[in-house]
Amino acid sequence: MIDYMTDARRPLTHALAALAHAEPAELPAALAARLTGGLPPVRLQEADPVTIAAFRARAEAEIDAPWPHPRARDAARFHLDGNRTAWEKPAFARQHRLTRVAVLAAATGEERFIDETLDGAIMLCEQSSWCWPAHDDTRARHGSVLATVTDPYVDLGAGEAVGQLAWLDHIAGDLVESRYPGFRARLAHEATTRVLDPFLARRDWRWIDFEGRVNNWNPWIHGNVIAAALQFLTGSDRARTVSLAIEGMDVYVASLPADGAIDEGYAYWWNGACRLVEALDLVAHATGLDATGEIPAVRETIAFPHRMHLGGEWFVNAADGQARQRDPQPWHALHRAARRIGDDTAAGFAALHRDPSASAVAEAEGLGRVVRGITDPDWLAAGPGADPLPARTWLPSTEMLIVRDRDGSAAGLTFAAKGGHNDESHNHNDVGSVIVASDGVPVVIDAGRPTYDARTFGPDRYDLWPMQSEWHSVPFVRGSGQPAGERSAARDVTVGERRISLDLAGAYDVPALAEWRRTVSLDDGDVVIDDAWRLEESGDEPTEIRLMLAGDVSLGDGRASVDPLDGAPPVTLTWNAQAPATLTTRPLEDPMLSHVWGDRLTRLSIDVSGLDELSVRVRHNEPMKDQR
Repeated sequence: MIDYMTDARRPLTHALAALAHAEPAELPAALAARLTGGLPPVRLQEADPVTIAAFRARAEAEIDAPWPHPRARDAARFHLDGNRTAWEKPAFARQHRLTRVAVLAAATGEERFIDETLDGAIMLCEQSSWCWPAHDDTRARHGSVLATVTDPYVDLGAGEAVGQLAWLDHIAGDLVESRYPGFRARLAHEATTRVLDPFLARRDWRWIDFEGRVNNWNPWIHGNVIAAALQFLTGSDRARTVSLAIEGMDVYVASLPADGAIDEGYAYWWNGACRLVEALDLVAHATGLDATGEIPAVRETIAFPHRMHLGGEWFVNAADGQARQRDPQPWHALHRAARRIGDDTAAGFAALHRDPSASAVAEAEGLGRVVRGITDPDWLAAGPGADPLPARTWLPSTEMLIVRDRDGSAAGLTFAAKGGHNDESHNHNDVGSVIVASDGVPVVIDAGRPTYDARTFGPDRYDLWPMQSEWHSVPFVRGSGQPAGERSAARDVTVGERRISLDLAGAYDVPALAEWRRTVSLDDGDVVIDDAWRLEESGDEPTEIRLMLAGDVSLGDGRASVDPLDGAPPVTLTWNAQAPATLTTRPLEDPMLSHVWGDRLTRLSIDVSGLDELSVRVRHNEPMKDQR
């Protein structure tokens, strides 16, 4: 393994330079000499037949229907009323349809699918902007609520569009060109004008480095830029673009903690760290320099998905992550990356999600991922796979501890507890939050995120209830929840084999709060949440222990029973009956939340005003009679 730490700010550059037997400053020249390959070769004629059949059925059903069309009025809505889905839904649907027909054109050579590919690709070329309206800086730079076509902004949407056209040109460009001469030149022109030239011209892209912070945009966009450069550029232009993308990804790689954890949560791993290893895969193919296994943090992050698994469809979620994913994930990408570095555990976990009777991919993954997945013989043959379900996972970078009752099994109770701070990526105010799962199904839960709109990433973010600490499983102190900001943080965090203890006082803006010691442990199969606190002044505002619950909840004196989702074994929570409790039902109308939790969540609020400690024990038990 290469010692890249001699320049910790440029780990990827250092690793690639060492592989090329060059100095870091010489890497662009080394890349220029080695960039002899374009996108990896694929044989769509040998693609997964189940996926091809599914794509064909959908394509034939819609072939005479008009293509989805994102409207200008809906693009402007983000700036007018905050709605972003009205434009995104048809835009995404059109690109999904284009992915299907491009794959079918390449796999079958049928003229009807070649014609459909032409239509869909040219519609994408004629779309005013590839940038998603929610990301465009056109209003700030030009005072416009519509895209400024002379000043294109490179965002996730532009990256996905140029990546799609690059892979489309790679697999079907010759077929469409032979029937419609001029097609490939149009794709190359739009890719260069809308993304590749602006990427080089502006170096103030906030997504490379958000003023010292980095998130999943960085590798996601850079990976698509690399794909487009490999397909549409040649010579020094190609080398310069790929070199700048590597330089940009250095910022992301340098930010990866040694334990490979993603503070944005499991759901964002797929479009963050996973995008990074996919980009490195393209670089390795084009140059012969594979840095994936050379950087310890990159190796570690490939284990992150299975470390976050609770059981079945459920995962530990934090920040804007979901506990149960709404969209299918590109497990083939994880499988490929794990194979490359020799991580049999991660590869086995990915293989667990390969069902030969079902499609090997989903078109929502994007054309590049679809093409790689349905032509990867190792992925298509993968199985049966295995779920490691480790007994204990400690991730110091995010101060997350996960402990389960039985190693290798979801049976029994599992807890996840986190410290951290309230200025993480996609942050929720959740320092000290606890999740408890029954046979892998969350019972004490983190709600996750709502549908994104203009408030989500603006000054009104914490007006949204799912982001507020008041709706997380954390204390509510003297009438106050936790404020946002890095200063709101856990302190004095200690961990043992089956316990975590942390002081939450620093996460609250309550001057009288001297200490709030929360200890979460697994004790003889039960999860115990012990809270002890010290308030230096008396006060009238309420102090409560709050726990968010999913399932059917019944309340009695000093106890609550929950019949969890998915038919998981019921649990009972018990505490000192001198502390009265109430239940608050939160109806869920947002599909991003109701998809995961159903039509409601329930908040258990235990009033501990006048006390200085409380212990809540969660155990498997028979359901109690409804005492509401």
